[in-house]
Amino acid sequence: MNKELKSNRRDFLKIAATAGGGLLIGFNWSACDSPKMKVISDEEIYDKAINFNSFLSISPSNHVVIFSPNPELGQNIKTSFPMIVAEELDVDWSNVRVQQAFLDTEKYDRQVTGGSGAMPHSWQRLREAGATARQLLMEAAAKRLNVPMSELTTDKGNVIYGSKKLNYGELANEASTLPVPENVQLKSVKDFKIIGTPVKNVDNDAMFTGQPLYGLDVYRDGMLHAMIQRPPFGMKLKSVNSDEAKKVKGVKDVLTFKDNVAVVGEGTWPLIKARRLLNIEYEPIDKALESTAFHNRKFDEMLNSGKAEVKRKDGDVDTAFKNAARVIKSEYQCPFLSHSPMEPMNFFAHVKEDSVELIGPSQTPDRARKAAAEICGIAPEKVSVELTRLGGGFGRRLRADFVEEAVELSKMLKAPVKLTWSREDDITGGAYRPAVKYRFEAALNSKDELIGYKLCGVGMNSGNSTRENNFPAGAIDNLEISSMEYNSPITTNAWRAPITNFLAFAEQSFLDEVAEAIGKDPVQFRLDLLDKAKSKPVGEIQYDIDRMKGVITTVAEKSGWGKKQGVSQGFSVYFSHRSYVAQVAEAKIVEGKAVLDKIYAVTDCGIVINPTGADQQVRGGMLDGMGHAMFANLTFTNGVADQKNFDSYRLIRMKEIPEIETHFIDNGIDPTGLGEPALPPTGGAVANAIYKVSGQRLRNQPFMNEEGMKNINLGNPV
Repeated sequence: MNKELKSNRRDFLKIAATAGGGLLIGFNWSACDSPKMKVISDEEIYDKAINFNSFLSISPSNHVVIFSPNPELGQNIKTSFPMIVAEELDVDWSNVRVQQAFLDTEKYDRQVTGGSGAMPHSWQRLREAGATARQLLMEAAAKRLNVPMSELTTDKGNVIYGSKKLNYGELANEASTLPVPENVQLKSVKDFKIIGTPVKNVDNDAMFTGQPLYGLDVYRDGMLHAMIQRPPFGMKLKSVNSDEAKKVKGVKDVLTFKDNVAVVGEGTWPLIKARRLLNIEYEPIDKALESTAFHNRKFDEMLNSGKAEVKRKDGDVDTAFKNAARVIKSEYQCPFLSHSPMEPMNFFAHVKEDSVELIGPSQTPDRARKAAAEICGIAPEKVSVELTRLGGGFGRRLRADFVEEAVELSKMLKAPVKLTWSREDDITGGAYRPAVKYRFEAALNSKDELIGYKLCGVGMNSGNSTRENNFPAGAIDNLEISSMEYNSPITTNAWRAPITNFLAFAEQSFLDEVAEAIGKDPVQFRLDLLDKAKSKPVGEIQYDIDRMKGVITTVAEKSGWGKKQGVSQGFSVYFSHRSYVAQVAEAKIVEGKAVLDKIYAVTDCGIVINPTGADQQVRGGMLDGMGHAMFANLTFTNGVADQKNFDSYRLIRMKEIPEIETHFIDNGIDPTGLGEPALPPTGGAVANAIYKVSGQRLRNQPFMNEEGMKNINLGNPV
């Protein structure tokens, strides 16, 4: 059974699309029938609420306050976490109030947003939190009514006995004094009332009306503003003349620390003007400054060196290739990418005599706390961290460098400081998606059977540039996956769906090349490999064969794979972050040009908590994967990024977004990751569709830089 959500162009409000590629999308919530939900700060409700556990409180007015501990950066966790608690509590959702929890490592595990791991980690904990409170309330009602608890039921925040009804608010005091049960009964999936229903984002009203939610909104009386000029990668500060900068009205001071030059003042605009007047001289740290041309040469040298570290080896690879009737070889390469979230890096820090107050957007608040404690020489317990909503992150805010800068400045100035990065700071001084190059080889015998497979990857500060245990590992008798790393002063970081964001495109494109070479349908080729992995597995298999086959067969059915006239279809499937996504992209010729027209996506992420949020996660991941594969490119000259803002760092534009149709596999298993898995397969589906319609095989990103792409119109003509 599939839960289906089809694209409707009227659901999207085309608010703005700048000439430089900036994009702002608003969802038309009037087209959605999900219940209304508000985040409020009603002191009466919060002050009188009775705590049942770390996740929830119940007020005498029968309002339930649910605390959402994890950072919210658009993955909808601030809505979906409370939905799970409310489900097991069996409360009326309209009576729920959601509060963002502060960092508290004693109350909460894994207050982190990254790796699409929040839901799999917290699913059981959240259910138990709600179920425990529900059982206590039922025990309190049983005592008051002097009846067996087995004769009671609950519904929408009430305990019911026959015609009698007691709401949770009037039972809260009594229930909170009872011993906490060791074992609680969780609901059956078939009895869910909230989970699986479309619920609006709890921050919608605040976002739509411009209420303070984000780090950039933070304000404290007496705080100073700060902006920093950082050195190019591979360089250090030699000298600075700040005389002219200090003359700008509103500038208080110019400070240097750790090769950085900080301008401090009353607001960001004076600081932006003052930074332009700084006269700074840098010098190399210890070696020549790096440029993109150097990186490209280095990748080739390393791939040809034969010095890669073997990560997995099955069978006799050398013999398979030696005896092959023919060998197919291809190389795929991708550039650095900026995370470029809508909200640039920022943070508020107030270093006091023996404590630190931190407020801002962080994916890893405990890392921020520990960094601040180390800088100030105090215990981490003396550092408080208040989380704001994140205006995007995609992995960039896993780091704490911007928090450390704010703390350093507050400590030096002995004052509260709000540090703000400009868009140019964010693109030129960020921690990027690593540049990577892959070399693939496939050995075929005289019967055009795949008998050998090699993948060697070289990445820039990537750790391991491959995922050696992912499909097609386990389905090929002779397989070798190897990797090597080039260490660069250009800082890199996890970028949405780390490693797989490009690897999936390369693998899925190469598998299509192999399928074409042996004359097999691309979808059937992968299904045959999966059948072989199930019947005659080779080595360890770390993916679920049946779940992967499930998304493949479903997307083939939904897209009418191979049955349509007038369109060319490209296929891709990938497993990452515990979930499975298969996609079919469709392209056609319009006025002599190839046009990307539609993409189908089928996702298996287990139980879908909130269909509205899940649908948007899949669409957002696909847009991310599609747009960056087609357009985004970050190059370097002497340690400095050539692209500095959205006028030169190209993002996808509204008119270039094709129709998207999403489907979800309803298999009833516990939720798996969803924030990232839809991104990896998108590039492969798009590239394979473009090849089918145009004959242009795309092996390098961004696609628009490939030869022959002038006859490709990636925008939807409608």
